[in-house]
Amino acid sequence: MIFIAVYVISDIHGEYELFMKMLEKIKFQDTDTLYILGDILDRGPNPIRVLRKLMEMPNVIPIVGNHELMAVKCLDLLCEEITTETIKKLNNSFMENLLIWQENGGYSTIAELRRYNAQVKKELIEYIKEFLIYETLTVNRKKYLLVHAGLGNFSEQKDIEEYSLHDLVWERVDYEKCYFEDMYVVSGHTPTQSIKGNPRPGFVYQKNHHIAIDCGACFPNGRLAAFCLDTGEEFYVER
Repeated sequence: MIFIAVYVISDIHGEYELFMKMLEKIKFQDTDTLYILGDILDRGPNPIRVLRKLMEMPNVIPIVGNHELMAVKCLDLLCEEITTETIKKLNNSFMENLLIWQENGGYSTIAELRRYNAQVKKELIEYIKEFLIYETLTVNRKKYLLVHAGLGNFSEQKDIEEYSLHDLVWERVDYEKCYFEDMYVVSGHTPTQSIKGNPRPGFVYQKNHHIAIDCGACFPNGRLAAFCLDTGEEFYVER
């Protein structure tokens, strides 16, 4: 009997070796599905290598994080040939976006991207632009909302389509509030080491129908986590 599993991972941040160790640990199969809840890019040493691996895996579904959002605001222009026309595009708005991205760890993505030719760069950028903004699904009769950051400006009267991109990829979850009685919100973005009152910093955090899975893979003493929606099992790999 083949067991078909649905996993979620978040905030890989260029930690290719940890990601490969995790795929081995969960014994990830072609029949399984893996959702990546954003922040594949930046900070760690090999964000592009992770991205290229994901592009080879049709059963991986990436969701956009704030680091991908920062990247796509800059990458098209950065990857263009330097001409008089492209120089004109280097306006204050672009430079501000580039500075914000760099301050948030974008250098590792840019440095690794330089190794590839124009065609590969184009394919990578187009792949990022196709990331989902969120996903809803039901696994074993449990409903899940998969999103990078959370639901900023949450209101019980809002439909998910009414939240802005900023609400979904930047604004942090209020773990003290249950957003939905009939659905679990699975998110990354906020390392569980920084969640106030968390009895297990650096491990998956569950409270009020929230499941926080960013365990700080790119930080000292952090780890990469995977959560199986079918069984509720938690998996961890460390350096």
